[in-house]
Amino acid sequence: MKRLFQTLLAAIGVLGVVVVAAVVYVTTFLDPEDFKPRLIEVVEEHSGLELTMEGPLAWSFYPRLGVSVESVESRLPEQEDEAPFLAFERAEVSLAFAPLLRREIAIEGLTLDGMQLRLERDAEGRGNWEPLLQRLDERREGAESVLAPATAGPSPSFPGGGNLAVALNIASVQVRNGEVLLRDLGEEREWLLEGLNLSGTNVNPARAFPLRTSFRVASYGALDWRELERPPGLSSEVSLESRVHLDLAERRYRLEGPKLNTTTRLDEVEGRQTLNLSGRELLLELSERRMRLEDGKLEASLQHPELGEQAVALSLAFVLDADLAEHTAQLRKLQLSGPDDLRLSGNLNLAGLDAAPTYSGHLSLAPLSLRPWLTRLGRLPVTADSDALSDVALTSPVRGDLSRLELSSLTLVLDDSTFTGRLAMGFAGDDLSVDLQGDRLDLDAYLPPPEGGPDTASRGGFFAIGRAHADDPAPLVPAEWLSALRLNGSLALGQLRLMGLDFTEVELALAGDNGRHRLEGFRSRLYGGELDASGELDLTREPIRWQLAPTLSRVRLEPLTQALARSEEPAPMRGRLTVDGQLESRGNSGPQLRRNLDGRLNGHIDEGAVLNVNISEELCTTVAALEGRETTREWSPDTRFDRAEASVRINGGVARSDDILLTLPGIELGGEGELDLVTERFDLRAAARFVDSADAACRVNPRLERVPLPVRCSGSYLGDSREWCRFDREAFQASLVELLRDEAEQRGRDEIERRLERPLEQLDERLGEGAGQELRDALRGLFN
Repeated sequence: MKRLFQTLLAAIGVLGVVVVAAVVYVTTFLDPEDFKPRLIEVVEEHSGLELTMEGPLAWSFYPRLGVSVESVESRLPEQEDEAPFLAFERAEVSLAFAPLLRREIAIEGLTLDGMQLRLERDAEGRGNWEPLLQRLDERREGAESVLAPATAGPSPSFPGGGNLAVALNIASVQVRNGEVLLRDLGEEREWLLEGLNLSGTNVNPARAFPLRTSFRVASYGALDWRELERPPGLSSEVSLESRVHLDLAERRYRLEGPKLNTTTRLDEVEGRQTLNLSGRELLLELSERRMRLEDGKLEASLQHPELGEQAVALSLAFVLDADLAEHTAQLRKLQLSGPDDLRLSGNLNLAGLDAAPTYSGHLSLAPLSLRPWLTRLGRLPVTADSDALSDVALTSPVRGDLSRLELSSLTLVLDDSTFTGRLAMGFAGDDLSVDLQGDRLDLDAYLPPPEGGPDTASRGGFFAIGRAHADDPAPLVPAEWLSALRLNGSLALGQLRLMGLDFTEVELALAGDNGRHRLEGFRSRLYGGELDASGELDLTREPIRWQLAPTLSRVRLEPLTQALARSEEPAPMRGRLTVDGQLESRGNSGPQLRRNLDGRLNGHIDEGAVLNVNISEELCTTVAALEGRETTREWSPDTRFDRAEASVRINGGVARSDDILLTLPGIELGGEGELDLVTERFDLRAAARFVDSADAACRVNPRLERVPLPVRCSGSYLGDSREWCRFDREAFQASLVELLRDEAEQRGRDEIERRLERPLEQLDERLGEGAGQELRDALRGLFN
């Protein structure tokens, strides 16, 4: 835009040369038409423009002395198109009569009607006005000499000698109904400025004078918008008021108390956007190509569907220093304020303003609640904690460009958490880099609450399997966004709460690109043990693929199970859990992940006990009842076991194990079972056997050591654990029958062999050696 204003100033300056020279010559020669060739020559000499004057050049004596010209066009050198570069319908200059008696020319008024300026930037970004500005700059001294006292040609002599002097003190300057067209072939866009009106009074370079201007500007996203009858993408009403001081010799222009007001409409957006810019002083130093605005203030009222139904009022105070030659600027003493306690302060250094703007500086956001802002934007998430995001503040050095922002040394306060480190992101949402350290984070407070309130708080299930229940098809991750995201993140936390679990000394590392994201490491302390996990999310496949390799090492079971169940009831088991495995699944919802889950897990529990039930007591009491006696031992309320272990295979959401082993003092409990993650039901068949050991739970008949005491556990893992397990009487009866059959068969075999021993020896003597052994084997087969 600065080039555009320079062009306008240059055009008006050329016009000034024309009209002042016209005044001198008109006052010298009686026929102003004779002056046209000289005017054309002067304009071409100083600007290079080819001037065409189709209308008459005339001057008047009453009520004031003046000169006017109509239908003037000017073209750039070698311009081929028909439309002129600069044209105006009528221009008039009037002179004050009294100064003429003092041999001075004082311009009473300057009027310019119907000006048209056509600017064009080619595909390489070069503007057709650039050669003109270069020539005007080269001939600046010559142009100033034209404005010096009566040097535009032969000067008339007055009695007593001396020449006429031009006094640049214009009582009134009027530009009416002007139009400027900027055509950008590279971006295929047009800017149309129309209804340009400018007025100034007592225009004098020696002192400040008032100046007002107004115009309408519109932006079109196509070069053929007229033929297509397309509306503008942006249209704005602009007005400017100020007191202007002109230092033409030093090329310094000062605007005192400038006020720039704009009212803008955007295509397909209801409402108006208003911007009001004011300041104490705006200084333009064109010789040094610098600009400075003191005590600037920008007030805005913005309306947009993404900003809510009501207009958002913002106010920005600042001081601006700009180097137009280096295309740099400084914004100091920034103070942005707005509704809902918005207060942002800092400073910014801008560079590359001509092509690719960049910025650097420091910003501080005072504490505020994000909830009303997110509500206004329609982005307020449903959180378990209704006060989440109500206390947010940050301070950090900042740098970036129009596509990316980096907070290089960030201090962020988020409710009860404090983070330090680095954060960088792309405004398009395709790049995120995080390296933060924090004291604590309750992530559950920012996640949606469990459906149904407290009654469903336990639906987290084992390892939170039930968090996304079968009737909840909501996506777990924003797959489309993640597919385009380039991610590089690390997070260190002293404490983390997630899914009701309390992690400490947390270290998290993430990386990804091109639709593949990796959990490079998640390490933490967890209930006296350690957690280490890695994994991958592949969004290049449909459905998306998940992989996870978790490792738990000596994690205390009691607080873990209580946290997973989200219940105040005592945990059913204690011990130290160790698990490792490989898991993978497909889909983007809880039901899909459970239904498609495959993998393996291997685990064991050390130093464990089943709480509030004593399996040894139950088994020994059962055995004593079978043998017709009672137990007299004092029993512990819990079942202490030496070791529990199992390996689990998961296929299609069903977990199966056939090597479950639980070792109690004097008892071994082994079994097999399966868990259906889709239906949430499980079925476990186990059998307990007494073993002869020094710390046997009870002494039993040796025959019962061979009898398994079966236990069956089944039901829903979300149900009451007290109803899961029961003694399997049918299986136990079948085991006793099998034991009695074995004993009967053994007794029968021993009796027959005893009675046949002698006949078989005789048979061996008669039929040959080995015949008796074959008969013994055949008889034994009858009892198998």
